Amino acid sequence: MPTTADPLAALGALPGVADSVESVRGAVDRVYGHRVMRRRSSEVTAEATLRGARASAALGGADWPLEEVRRRSDFGADAEARTVGAALRVTAEVGQLLDVWRQSPLRVLARLHLVAAGGDVRNANSVRSGDEPVGRPRLPGEPVTEPLLDGFPLLDATEVSARLDGLAQLVVAGTSAPALVSAAVVHGELMALRPFGMHNGLVARAAERIVLIGGGLDPKSICPAEVGHAEQGGEAYVRALEGYVSGTPEGMAEWIAHCGRAVELGARESTAVCEALQRGAA
Repeated sequence: MPTTADPLAALGALPGVADSVESVRGAVDRVYGHRVMRRRSSEVTAEATLRGARASAALGGADWPLEEVRRRSDFGADAEARTVGAALRVTAEVGQLLDVWRQSPLRVLARLHLVAAGGDVRNANSVRSGDEPVGRPRLPGEPVTEPLLDGFPLLDATEVSARLDGLAQLVVAGTSAPALVSAAVVHGELMALRPFGMHNGLVARAAERIVLIGGGLDPKSICPAEVGHAEQGGEAYVRALEGYVSGTPEGMAEWIAHCGRAVELGARESTAVCEALQRGAA
């Protein structure tokens, strides 16, 4: 990562990134300009949240049809159901954490992880889910379950802790970089670090959503990037993450562009929702 006073701003100058930022802004502006948004934006937000959660769960190994997610009320029956339930809880929690993120991002990450595991958010320092410690980064020797990234090298817990602190410092310091760049870096860094024993993907994609909302790109949370990540497919997701992990300018630019396409696809999804609401079909 560039070693300037504002490293995220430096990433914004990488080849192709400005084009991605402009393309994403155009896609987001178009859906925000839809006539349905003037009177039914809360319905679009709710639907985007549901679809984003479903897509995040799909990347986590539970690719359920949207109507099945909408219909079900029991999410504890098996591993896939627990993953879907975790994604729903985490995505719903995002709106409660926006104000905390800029002051204490590590606290937000701990809370997201705890919520994913089904714990009580008031006891984040002590709650455990079965044999899995939750609400804190992993300690040396603790395993990580993230099937999508089985081929990625797992960093030592000590290095993970140091890089988490560095990420938190970047967030608190603020940046002039576009929200897309900041969101991509937060998402990519959390996936590279896999700081928790489980649910890292759900937490990373929820953190990306927080940055997109808080950074002003998608303030009503109607452009679910999770949908776009899932639509591009797991292989493309992992390949783009490899670019981020490489740390090369080309790899970083590829990852940012991938995240940009995800937001654009999320905007397209919500445009379809707006059209359905306008026709009275949803």
